[in-house]
Amino acid sequence: MLRLAGCVAGIYTCFLTWGYYQEKVSTTPYGQDARKFKYFIFLGLVQALFASTIAYLYLKIQGLNIQKPSKPLLIKYLQVALIAVTAPPFSYAALKHIDYPTMILTKSCKLVPVMLMNILLYRRKFPTYKYVCVALVTIGVSGFMLLGTADGHKKGAVNSSLYGLFLVTINLTLDGVINSTQDQIFHAYKVTGQQMMCIMNLFMSGYMILWLLNPWNPELTDALTFCQTHPAIIKDIIMFSICGALGQCFIFYTLEKYGSLSLVTVTVTRKLFTILLSVVAYDHKLNLHQWLMVVVVFMGIGLEAYVKRVEKLEKMASKGKQK
Repeated sequence: MLRLAGCVAGIYTCFLTWGYYQEKVSTTPYGQDARKFKYFIFLGLVQALFASTIAYLYLKIQGLNIQKPSKPLLIKYLQVALIAVTAPPFSYAALKHIDYPTMILTKSCKLVPVMLMNILLYRRKFPTYKYVCVALVTIGVSGFMLLGTADGHKKGAVNSSLYGLFLVTINLTLDGVINSTQDQIFHAYKVTGQQMMCIMNLFMSGYMILWLLNPWNPELTDALTFCQTHPAIIKDIIMFSICGALGQCFIFYTLEKYGSLSLVTVTVTRKLFTILLSVVAYDHKLNLHQWLMVVVVFMGIGLEAYVKRVEKLEKMASKGKQK
């Protein structure tokens, strides 16, 4: 329990800070010309390089080596890294149509695609209460988005928000494939969380470098020019990358030891505080109905956490009786 509590504290600390800088980098204007940073493959590359470096240093400090993956494992890494590179641009694109709190709350539905991908890809079954949790989360997120656009907004704004929700749904579906595949890798191969983190981020970096070095793609040059003309963003990108990389250490450890569904429960509860931080730091306005929908979402999450805790206590009591 102490290890899990440490993972939860680490995830909360790192990703609350990471979320603050993510919103700052992706939505706020920089400089006197008030330009916004829109080079998100470049941003992903910087974070992936930080993450692989920190994972490598962690392994060296622990006296562990990065074992050469077998051919089947290498193929799995290449697949999951490609999906992991593809997923984030959809959430960044969604921010053109919905605000940050809406995106974060929508991403709280991550339990849905994780369960769906586990069912479709690996034929896993789940108890009834998990489907109830998924229903509450889905209703809450849908209501939050629709009630936010209902206050005097035009039909075009509603359609734009629906399109933003669609983009986040694609991101979540891809995340579901990533988490379920990572679960399968841990069960099928003897790898640690940090070994997966290091290799996966290296492959992600490779994919993004190939994309940025494409001679028909000006993103790398444009991103470097933006950093040169707006140096204030350099600190924000570095803080974003460091917090994300350290957070990934806790993420992969939790994924290795406790599985993707436990990890999703932790990260989803963290999103409530990310929403609160975003509302306070960037002065987002939420109406009463939206706050009620936030409560519905976290009722579903709370039910998930409560039932899992009861089940764990019952298992511990059963083992005690057997001994």
